[in-house]
Amino acid sequence: MKLAIGCDDAGEPLLAVVREMLGGYPNVEFVDMSAAPAPEAENFYPDVAERVALAIASGEFERGILICGTGLGVAMTACKIPGIRAATCHDVYSAERAVLSNNAQILTMGARVIGPELAKTIVNAWLNVEYEDNARSGPKVKRMIEIEKKYL
Repeated sequence: MKLAIGCDDAGEPLLAVVREMLGGYPNVEFVDMSAAPAPEAENFYPDVAERVALAIASGEFERGILICGTGLGVAMTACKIPGIRAATCHDVYSAERAVLSNNAQILTMGARVIGPELAKTIVNAWLNVEYEDNARSGPKVKRMIEIEKKYL
């Protein structure tokens, strides 16, 4: 699985834990898109979220992980990119359901909300589920996409 990951300054300590963890997954490749494209550029969390979401929307990456102080701002920004569904998850059940029920491509977390061990457990759960376009979830995800297209 190819992942695009990123964080702002508030998320850096937690993303360091996640990077180390991901390094132990032989079937996971990841690219950290946290850094601003130019040294003098501002690097706000919306900019990082935009880079990660665009990389996924383009098909270059399958999924992404974004971390900021709360996980909320990066989720809101990522969801502005057409075709992207980002979910803030601070528990394992939500992380699993974000993929299984909603086909969310981006997991967001808040470094000021959860600790490193819980983050690792959440990432592990999120990585180990796959969306299945079934009779229960498929029509709901399809409807989300229809609503998105309606307002584009």
